[in-house]
Amino acid sequence: MADNTHWVGTWTAAPAPAEGAAFSNHTLRMIPRVSIGGSRLRVRISNACGTRPLAIGAACVGLRSSGPALVPGSNRRLTFGGERSATIAAGALVVSDPVELAFAPLSDLAVSVHLPSDLPASFGVTGRYARQTNYVSPPGDFASDEVMPVGRLTDDWYFVCGVDVVAPRETSAVVALGDSLTDANISTHDGHHSWPSQLARRLVARQSGRPMAVMNQGLGGNRILHDIRGDSGLRRFDRDVLAQPGVTHAIIMLGTNDLRNRWGKPEEEVTAPQMIAGLKQFAVRGQARGIRVIGGTLTPFENETFLPGAWNPKREAIRQEVNEWLRKTDAFDAIVDFDQALRDPDHPTRMLPIYDCGDHLHPSDLGYRAMGDAIELSLFD
Repeated sequence: MADNTHWVGTWTAAPAPAEGAAFSNHTLRMIPRVSIGGSRLRVRISNACGTRPLAIGAACVGLRSSGPALVPGSNRRLTFGGERSATIAAGALVVSDPVELAFAPLSDLAVSVHLPSDLPASFGVTGRYARQTNYVSPPGDFASDEVMPVGRLTDDWYFVCGVDVVAPRETSAVVALGDSLTDANISTHDGHHSWPSQLARRLVARQSGRPMAVMNQGLGGNRILHDIRGDSGLRRFDRDVLAQPGVTHAIIMLGTNDLRNRWGKPEEEVTAPQMIAGLKQFAVRGQARGIRVIGGTLTPFENETFLPGAWNPKREAIRQEVNEWLRKTDAFDAIVDFDQALRDPDHPTRMLPIYDCGDHLHPSDLGYRAMGDAIELSLFD
C-alpha cells in the first residue's frame, strides 16, 4: 500500500568527495542541527562518492546533550528494511526506517554510524566541510553508547546526508543551493552562522505563515558550470534540490567560483552569457517540478586574499553583468539581493568591512546574518 506520510527534510549536507579521509572499524557521531522539529524521523546515509558498496554495521539517532554525549534514554536504533545493518551500493544512498523521537526546532541530534569495514582513502569517502565539531570513535561499534568515546574530532560531515521529519501537510521546505558562502566558510565553529541557519531561525520565530524547513546544500568551491570537489550545481541539482522531501522553494546563489576559476584553466574562464544560461536552467528545471526558484545576486570579492589574484576588473565586470541580469529578469520567481546586503556603499566592488571575515571573499558572522536578514519571509507564504 502506498505511504502518504508527508516527509519534509529538516537538515541536509550535500554529498561530495572527502579528500584523504579513511576509516576502519570506526563509529562516526555526526551532530546535525535541525530546522523544524517533530516526533517521527528518518535518516539518509549516502555513498555518493564511493567506488564500491558501503557497509553500515549499526546506526542510531538520539538527542545530543553536549559534546558527543546524548540525552539519557533518547538514543534510538535505526533499521533499514527491518535490518540493523545495511549495504549501500556505490553512488547510492539508503533511507532508514522511521523512528519515534520527539525533538524541538533548532535542536541538535546525534546520528551515530558504525563502519565495520576498512575504508582506505581510495574507497572514496563521501563527506563535506561542516564548520562544526563532529566525532570519530576509537575502533569499535559505539553507536548505541550514550557517551561515545572520542578518538578524534572532525569538522566534516561523513556519509550522513539528511534528516527527514513527518510534518503536517501544510509544512514545506526551502533548499539553499550554493558554495562556501552558503556553507558559511570561515564563520565561527559551532555557531550555526550560515545564512540558511539564520533563515531557519527567522522562519521558526515568525508568528504567521506556513511552517518551513530549511535544507542547506551549500558546498565549498561549487560552481554553476564546472565540477570542482564534487559535482557542479547543474549536475547535482536533481539530487540536491529536486529530490529533497517536501521542497517547495529553492534559493540559488552560485557563480562566484565560476568567476574565480581556481585552477586557472582557459577553457573554464566563463562569460556572463554562459553563467546566465546556467542560471536559467536552474529556474526552468525547478519550476517544471512546481518549485518556486529564487535567484541570489553574487557578493563582492575585490582583492580577495583566499585565492590571491582571483579577482580582476574583467571578472568584476562579469559579476556586475550577471547581477544586473538577475535584478531585471523574470526567469526566476524572485530575487534576493545578497550583493546589496553586503557591499560597501562607498566602494561597491568590496564588502563593507564589518561584514568581511578578513579575506574579502567570505562574510564575517555578522555578514552571514545580514545575508539571512536580506531574505523576505513573505516569499514563503
